[in-house]
Amino acid sequence: MTSDPVLSIRAVSKTFGSRKALNAVSLEVARGEMIALIGPSGSGKSTLLRSIDGLQTIDAGEGAISAFGGPVQARGRVSDQVRKARIRIGFIAQQFNLVGRLSLFSNVALGSLGRIPLVRGLLGAWPKETREAAMAALHRVGISDYAGQRANTLSGGQQQRGAIARALVQKAKIILADEPVASLDPVSARKVMEILRDLNASDGLTVIVTLHQVDYALRYCDRVVALKAGQKVYDGPADALDREKLIEIYGPEFEDVFWEGAPQ
Repeated sequence: MTSDPVLSIRAVSKTFGSRKALNAVSLEVARGEMIALIGPSGSGKSTLLRSIDGLQTIDAGEGAISAFGGPVQARGRVSDQVRKARIRIGFIAQQFNLVGRLSLFSNVALGSLGRIPLVRGLLGAWPKETREAAMAALHRVGISDYAGQRANTLSGGQQQRGAIARALVQKAKIILADEPVASLDPVSARKVMEILRDLNASDGLTVIVTLHQVDYALRYCDRVVALKAGQKVYDGPADALDREKLIEIYGPEFEDVFWEGAPQ
């Protein structure tokens, strides 16, 4: 990891009706970090992640988000330059977001659409570079044998790995993963987290992952950022997140957010 900032989030707020989903949240992310974003349901985790990618517009005011030194949004408006950032940001959703009727290969190849003519993608006329990149990405995440299979016939874990492979074809430098293991069994969930960790450690990708499973946050991520009621209440090393702080974040029943046993 280097100290070069790839994301800057400054005083970001978001209001839905009378509810403050984010309340003046600020965050700096350095290149090559692996960050877990945790907190109770409704704490603002997904809203923050979607705001980083410009999928959610923040409130008007002093709030601003930049990526790779360029603007994503500010003062309640998404920048007209946001596409430059999005090309380099891979977004992985809880529900995979694969096109069910298309093959796994085609879904992964779609990651190249920011760099090739749209009509080629619509016709499935993938350039040689894209075909090779898609197969390499599928091999990297361990599912190349399923390349020709329709996405909606795959298991949840396989589909989620397909979504990661698509981000690799996209040549993303940042991966935003929104509850990527929430719909998976523990074995598949661990595999997905291991892949994200390997991409961070081996390829230097910056990864921000929202998690309900706090033990996964502590196991796979070096830095943890916790939100509660839209405010940042912890930002520091994973190994410094002790029982007392977890009770402050989640309440006395904090054990419920651990799949494999809470710390004593």
